Amino acid sequence: MSRARRTATAGAGGPAMTQAAPGFAGIDHVALTVTDLDVSERFYTEVLGFVVVMDVGTGRICMHPATGFVLALLVHDGGTGRPFSELDVGVDHLGLASASREELEWWQARFDDLGVRYTPIRDETFGSHLNFRDPDDIALELSCSNELMTAAQAAMATGQMTSADIATFVAENVDASYVVRDHSAPAG
Repeated sequence: MSRARRTATAGAGGPAMTQAAPGFAGIDHVALTVTDLDVSERFYTEVLGFVVVMDVGTGRICMHPATGFVLALLVHDGGTGRPFSELDVGVDHLGLASASREELEWWQARFDDLGVRYTPIRDETFGSHLNFRDPDDIALELSCSNELMTAAQAAMATGQMTSADIATFVAENVDASYVVRDHSAPAG
């Protein structure tokens, strides 16, 4: 599997250098802009189980005890106060992993009990997902992969699948209405 390459200029008019781009280990944190820190803190701690580990005045740094996932809740001077919309340029939604469809059912019942706005669980080609909203209308999702997708993700993560293998896997396993991008040919 080839690594991404980038070109950098050494200085004004200097020679261009091509080098392999370093990888990254995963997502370090996600920061959400909110309108009210106290309201958002209650939602993320009481509904989703995060713990506030730091208050920095204009933000609360939260961590999920079971996963170590870090979520920053921030307010900004001069913010518009407009509700979130996935239709605007930027992040569409934050997807959180769930271990099983049964867990999604547990979350859906919890959302019912707590009055959280959500769309019922949907079963798709590669798994199931439960979409919901936070107090600022930020789109969130809990999803679980099915066995087929879990196996494919594990193979991809260990480098056992090439780009061509991934394209073939997707073409063989998705609904015909999806467009599969062929990564086997070099980009040019």
